[in-house]
This record gives sequence, C-alpha cells and structure tokens, in this order.
Amino acid sequence: MKSVLYTCPFVPAEWIAACGLDPMRMTPERAGEGMPAGVCPFAAAFIHAASTTNACAIIVTTVCDQMSRSAEIIEARCETPVFLMNVPATWRTEEAAKLYRDELARLGRFLEDLGGAKPTPEQLIETMLHYDSLRAKRRADDETARPKGLPLILAGGPLRSTDIEIFDLIEQAGGTVVLDATAGGEMTLPAPFDRARLASDPAGELADAYFARIPHAMRRPDNQLHEYLNRELTARGARGVIYRRYQWCDTWHGEAGRLKDSLPAPVLDLVAGDDESDRAHVLTRIQAFVEMLK
Repeated sequence: MKSVLYTCPFVPAEWIAACGLDPMRMTPERAGEGMPAGVCPFAAAFIHAASTTNACAIIVTTVCDQMSRSAEIIEARCETPVFLMNVPATWRTEEAAKLYRDELARLGRFLEDLGGAKPTPEQLIETMLHYDSLRAKRRADDETARPKGLPLILAGGPLRSTDIEIFDLIEQAGGTVVLDATAGGEMTLPAPFDRARLASDPAGELADAYFARIPHAMRRPDNQLHEYLNRELTARGARGVIYRRYQWCDTWHGEAGRLKDSLPAPVLDLVAGDDESDRAHVLTRIQAFVEMLK
C-alpha cells in the first residue's frame, strides 16, 4: 500500500486511510547538514526526512510559517508530490470551518490522483470507528503506564525523536509526566467521535473532531489551549507545567507569558536550542523546578 507522509495533528489519518492509502505520521529525527539558514530544528528535521522518504506523497500544513516554508524547500529537493493544506488560525467562524472542510475535499482529490479512491460514507464510518478505538486504547494505556513521581504536565511545541529524552530527564529529576500536551502528544489527539452524528454526517464529524476540538498555540483566539490546560491540571492532579519550546518558534513563544498568567500552577519556561550539550543544563533546571514544587 502506498504511504503518505505527514506530521501535523490537523491532518486526519482516517481520511487518508479511507481513500485506500497508508497514513504515515512521523516524528522526525535530528536533521543533517545542508539546511537553509533560519529554519527551526523541527522543520529542518522534517525537511530532511521528507527529502529522503519512500512515501508516494507528503502533506504539509500552514499551521506555522516554518512548516509552510518547508513545503517549498521539499519540493525543490525531491520529486515526491507535496500537498500544502491550509489550516485556518481562526476557528470559531463557519467560514473557517468551511475552508477546512474544503481543504479535506481538495486533499481527497489529490489522494485520488495518487491512486486512491473516493471513500463511500460506509467506508469512512468504518475507518473512523477503527481509529477512534485505537486512540481510546492509547489514552487508557497512558493512564496505566505512569511511573511514580511528582505529577507534571509537559506542554509546548512538537518534539523530534531525539527530543523525547526529556521524559527520562523529568523522571531523573523526580517528576512524572501525567499529560503530554506537546504539539505531537495526547493534547492534539482529535476528540472522540459523536456516534449519532457519525452515522448521519461522517465527513462533517471528522472535520469538526480535528478542526474544532484540537487545542493549539496557533489558534486565534487561543483560549481553547488555556482552557484545556486549566481543566487537565485539575483532572490529573498536576503540580506544575514544564513548557518546552524551541528558541526560534514564534508560535509557541507567544504563549509562554500568557500561560504563566492563566494557569493556577507554576510554569517552567524551558527554551531548547539545537545543541546536544544542553542536556545537563536542562536536567538541572528541571531538578530545581521539581524541588521547588516539593
């Protein structure tokens, strides 16, 4: 089966799968040499992975300027078709919701040109139910797999596979992550589907589950992100928030100060560069944060 590569949480895996292709959402590794100047570490890592992929297509979204720019760079570096999907920052208006639904329809036509097929409503419903059950299992597994330690929320921008060691550093410091609220974690899973609407309007329910219900720093207004983290702090008994962001990321940088003001718990603003030698410094800051909370 042909694979379609993407990384953005606003791309519905169900839509790709229902069209008869294999959705391959990836967490990129550290990029190699030869990246253009001014590209953030995550975008550079995705460019590197996409430029060497065996996938039949690559989907990039407009969620941030860095990733939008990466679409042009990838197209210049490889022959794999690239689809740039517009995801409106404004999310409360019917016009914005319609634009997102129109983009899904345009993506569907793109996938058909790659050899996919337009799904029937029954095929889409079956696929959506399958993915909904997989996400439910993931949430349940996350609940039972937590080690003991000071409960913390990890929030912020997307992580590369080489950045995932931050979970180990938090455990070494005496904490435990009770919610992965980064841009690739549990926070950006679409909401469970409304079964009644699923039966009558599967495409509309799919669009709403992704576009209307996923919190993200790029949202305007951004109250959805703040309301989500406030709610989960109480629900999960978290004592604090470690807010990890890349030094060059304007999207997540702009939320750092606001979250400190809006959340009823201390926030550690952890700015990450692209230097592996920062590990000891990061661990020291996390240890100090955990000790303060204790």
